[in-house]
Amino acid sequence: MTRVVLVDDHQMFRSGVKAELGASVEIVGEAGDVDEAIEVIKATGPEVVLLDVHLPGGGGVEVLRQVLPSDTKFLALSVSDAAEDVIGVVRGGARGYVTKTISGGELTSAIDPELDQLTQREREVLRLIARGYAYKEIAKELFISVKTVETHVSSVLRKLQLSNRHELSRWAAARRLV
Repeated sequence: MTRVVLVDDHQMFRSGVKAELGASVEIVGEAGDVDEAIEVIKATGPEVVLLDVHLPGGGGVEVLRQVLPSDTKFLALSVSDAAEDVIGVVRGGARGYVTKTISGGELTSAIDPELDQLTQREREVLRLIARGYAYKEIAKELFISVKTVETHVSSVLRKLQLSNRHELSRWAAARRLV
């Protein structure tokens, strides 16, 4: 079973997530602010941390800054899917993010190891493709060439065993990664 630490500053939200996840993962710790999060992550060594973007004490970015590098995977939680709300934690090392409107089943899927096959840059490209960005727009957004975008998309499709960008969009949407 996947060992998970849940970090969110709202106790009621943490309780709801624990109830939704049920027996599908093992919650080995939880925290409500940056200092508690760092302490519990270092003490428990979880496989995955569900990390709120906005936390007292510096936010999810500060947690990442203080505990990375680590073998732990970080999945950011946000009330919003606006890029400006989550880009910092993704660039800081989170492997992706989900919005807090996600269902328990979808959250369990998001803790899915399929994403671990992808590099951070491939995950960024995946999210932008799934949002409907054209290759030129992705290149401009990520400050890379269109050819590099094409290479990343091909790699993502191969690793996830998908045929085209439409399947990729559906795959990402089903996991609430967009």
